[in-house]
Amino acid sequence: MHPIVKCPFAPFKARFAYERRHQYFMQCAYNEAIRAWNEGEVPIGAVAVIDDKIVASAYNRVEKDRDATAHAEMSLIRQLSKNFGDWRLSNVTLYITKEPCPMCSGAIYKARISSIYIGLYDEQQGCVGGCCHFNHAVKLNHKLQVYLEPLDGACETLLKTFFKLRRRALG
Repeated sequence: MHPIVKCPFAPFKARFAYERRHQYFMQCAYNEAIRAWNEGEVPIGAVAVIDDKIVASAYNRVEKDRDATAHAEMSLIRQLSKNFGDWRLSNVTLYITKEPCPMCSGAIYKARISSIYIGLYDEQQGCVGGCCHFNHAVKLNHKLQVYLEPLDGACETLLKTFFKLRRRALG
Protein backbone atom coordinates (compact mmCIF):
# COMPACT_ATOMS: atom_id res chain seq x y z
CA MET A 1 0.00 0.00 0.00
CA HIS A 2 1.31 3.42 -0.92
CA PRO A 3 1.57 6.18 1.69
CA ILE A 4 -1.28 8.68 1.66
CA VAL A 5 -0.04 12.18 0.90
CA LYS A 6 -2.50 14.97 1.65
CA CYS A 7 -3.81 16.71 -1.45
CA PRO A 8 -2.46 20.29 -1.67
CA PHE A 9 -5.30 21.41 -3.97
CA ALA A 10 -8.70 22.73 -2.97
CA PRO A 11 -11.89 21.58 -4.64
CA PHE A 12 -13.52 23.91 -7.11
CA LYS A 13 -16.43 25.96 -5.87
CA ALA A 14 -18.32 25.12 -9.03
CA ARG A 15 -21.20 27.30 -10.14
CA PHE A 16 -23.49 26.22 -12.94
CA ALA A 17 -23.82 28.58 -15.88
CA TYR A 18 -25.34 27.21 -19.08
CA GLU A 19 -22.71 28.78 -21.33
CA ARG A 20 -19.96 27.18 -19.20
CA ARG A 21 -21.72 23.95 -18.30
CA HIS A 22 -18.94 21.70 -19.60
CA GLN A 23 -16.43 23.48 -17.41
CA TYR A 24 -18.81 23.19 -14.44
CA PHE A 25 -19.27 19.44 -14.90
CA MET A 26 -15.52 18.92 -15.29
CA GLN A 27 -14.98 20.88 -12.07
CA CYS A 28 -17.35 18.46 -10.36
CA ALA A 29 -15.35 15.52 -11.76
CA TYR A 30 -12.14 17.22 -10.57
CA ASN A 31 -13.63 17.47 -7.08
CA GLU A 32 -14.26 13.71 -7.19
CA ALA A 33 -10.59 13.24 -8.15
CA ILE A 34 -9.55 15.18 -5.04
CA ARG A 35 -11.71 12.82 -2.96
CA ALA A 36 -9.81 9.91 -4.52
CA TRP A 37 -6.44 11.51 -3.70
CA ASN A 38 -7.43 12.07 -0.06
CA GLU A 39 -8.26 8.36 0.21
CA GLY A 40 -4.89 7.29 -1.22
CA GLU A 41 -6.20 6.56 -4.70
CA VAL A 42 -4.91 7.77 -8.06
CA PRO A 43 -6.88 11.03 -8.42
CA ILE A 44 -9.29 10.39 -11.24
CA GLY A 45 -12.89 11.45 -10.91
CA ALA A 46 -15.96 11.37 -13.12
CA VAL A 47 -19.55 12.52 -13.25
CA ALA A 48 -22.43 11.36 -15.44
CA VAL A 49 -24.80 13.95 -16.86
CA ILE A 50 -28.25 13.68 -18.43
CA ASP A 51 -30.11 16.80 -19.57
CA ASP A 52 -27.63 19.10 -17.83
CA LYS A 53 -28.05 17.35 -14.47
CA ILE A 54 -25.48 15.22 -12.66
CA VAL A 55 -27.07 11.81 -12.13
CA ALA A 56 -24.04 9.98 -10.69
CA SER A 57 -20.48 10.62 -9.59
CA ALA A 58 -17.51 8.43 -8.78
CA TYR A 59 -13.78 8.32 -8.25
CA ASN A 60 -11.09 5.65 -8.37
CA ARG A 61 -11.36 3.11 -5.56
CA VAL A 62 -8.87 0.47 -6.73
CA GLU A 63 -6.83 0.41 -3.51
CA LYS A 64 -9.77 0.73 -1.13
CA ASP A 65 -11.82 -1.97 -2.85
CA ARG A 66 -8.77 -4.07 -3.80
CA ASP A 67 -10.32 -4.32 -7.25
CA ALA A 68 -8.45 -3.55 -10.47
CA THR A 69 -11.76 -2.68 -12.15
CA ALA A 70 -12.79 -0.06 -9.55
CA HIS A 71 -12.03 2.86 -11.84
CA ALA A 72 -14.28 5.93 -11.71
CA GLU A 73 -15.76 5.19 -15.14
CA MET A 74 -16.56 1.57 -14.32
CA SER A 75 -18.23 2.59 -11.07
CA LEU A 76 -20.35 5.15 -12.91
CA ILE A 77 -21.47 2.67 -15.54
CA ARG A 78 -22.44 0.15 -12.84
CA GLN A 79 -24.35 2.82 -10.88
CA LEU A 80 -26.18 4.08 -13.94
CA SER A 81 -27.11 0.63 -15.23
CA LYS A 82 -28.48 -0.32 -11.83
CA ASN A 83 -30.34 2.97 -11.31
CA PHE A 84 -31.90 3.01 -14.79
CA GLY A 85 -32.37 -0.74 -15.15
CA ASP A 86 -30.63 -0.80 -18.53
CA TRP A 87 -27.11 -1.27 -19.82
CA ARG A 88 -27.77 1.07 -22.76
CA LEU A 89 -26.77 4.54 -21.59
CA SER A 90 -26.97 6.46 -24.86
CA ASN A 91 -28.44 9.58 -23.21
CA VAL A 92 -25.49 9.93 -20.83
CA THR A 93 -22.49 12.24 -21.16
CA LEU A 94 -19.46 11.50 -18.99
CA TYR A 95 -16.95 14.03 -17.67
CA ILE A 96 -13.69 12.33 -16.70
CA THR A 97 -10.52 14.02 -15.44
CA LYS A 98 -8.24 11.75 -17.53
CA GLU A 99 -8.72 9.85 -20.75
CA PRO A 100 -10.09 6.35 -20.11
CA CYS A 101 -7.86 3.27 -20.18
CA PRO A 102 -8.61 0.34 -22.53
CA MET A 103 -10.93 -1.35 -20.01
CA CYS A 104 -12.94 1.78 -19.28
CA SER A 105 -13.03 2.84 -22.93
CA GLY A 106 -14.41 -0.57 -23.86
CA ALA A 107 -17.08 -0.33 -21.17
CA ILE A 108 -18.02 3.18 -22.34
CA TYR A 109 -18.47 1.90 -25.89
CA LYS A 110 -20.36 -1.20 -24.78
CA ALA A 111 -22.74 0.97 -22.71
CA ARG A 112 -23.29 3.08 -25.84
CA ILE A 113 -22.51 6.31 -23.99
CA SER A 114 -22.89 9.12 -26.51
CA SER A 115 -20.12 11.52 -25.53
CA ILE A 116 -17.36 12.17 -23.05
CA TYR A 117 -15.38 15.18 -21.97
CA ILE A 118 -11.89 14.47 -20.72
CA GLY A 119 -9.50 16.61 -18.70
CA LEU A 120 -6.37 15.35 -20.43
CA TYR A 121 -5.23 12.76 -22.92
CA ASP A 122 -3.20 9.73 -21.82
CA GLU A 123 -0.47 9.03 -24.36
CA GLN A 124 0.36 5.66 -22.77
CA GLN A 125 -3.01 3.98 -22.20
CA GLY A 126 -5.76 6.28 -23.44
CA CYS A 127 -8.12 4.74 -25.96
CA VAL A 128 -10.20 7.70 -27.13
CA GLY A 129 -7.43 9.67 -28.80
CA GLY A 130 -4.26 9.64 -26.68
CA CYS A 131 -2.61 6.30 -27.47
CA CYS A 132 -5.26 5.04 -29.88
CA HIS A 133 -8.90 5.72 -30.64
CA PHE A 134 -11.48 2.96 -30.51
CA ASN A 135 -13.56 4.85 -33.09
CA HIS A 136 -10.80 4.08 -35.61
CA ALA A 137 -9.03 1.02 -34.15
CA VAL A 138 -11.90 -1.46 -34.06
CA LYS A 139 -15.13 -1.93 -35.98
CA LEU A 140 -17.94 -0.74 -33.76
CA ASN A 141 -21.50 0.19 -34.61
CA HIS A 142 -21.39 2.96 -32.03
CA LYS A 143 -19.27 6.11 -32.38
CA LEU A 144 -18.24 8.09 -29.33
CA GLN A 145 -17.93 11.88 -29.39
CA VAL A 146 -14.84 12.99 -27.44
CA TYR A 147 -14.17 16.54 -26.26
CA LEU A 148 -11.35 18.07 -24.25
CA GLU A 149 -12.09 20.24 -21.20
CA PRO A 150 -8.74 20.59 -19.40
CA LEU A 151 -9.77 23.22 -16.81
CA ASP A 152 -6.78 25.35 -17.80
CA GLY A 153 -4.43 22.47 -17.03
CA ALA A 154 -5.82 21.70 -13.56
CA CYS A 155 -6.52 18.04 -14.36
CA GLU A 156 -2.98 17.48 -15.62
CA THR A 157 -1.41 19.38 -12.71
CA LEU A 158 -3.41 17.30 -10.23
CA LEU A 159 -2.16 13.98 -11.63
CA LYS A 160 1.45 15.07 -12.13
CA THR A 161 1.63 16.47 -8.61
CA PHE A 162 0.10 13.33 -7.13
CA PHE A 163 2.74 11.07 -8.68
CA LYS A 164 5.57 13.48 -7.88
CA LEU A 165 4.60 13.62 -4.20
CA ARG A 166 3.99 9.87 -4.05
CA ARG A 167 7.45 9.15 -5.49
CA ARG A 168 8.98 11.59 -2.99
CA ALA A 169 7.14 9.92 -0.07
CA LEU A 170 8.41 6.51 -1.16
CA GLY A 171 11.95 7.88 -1.07
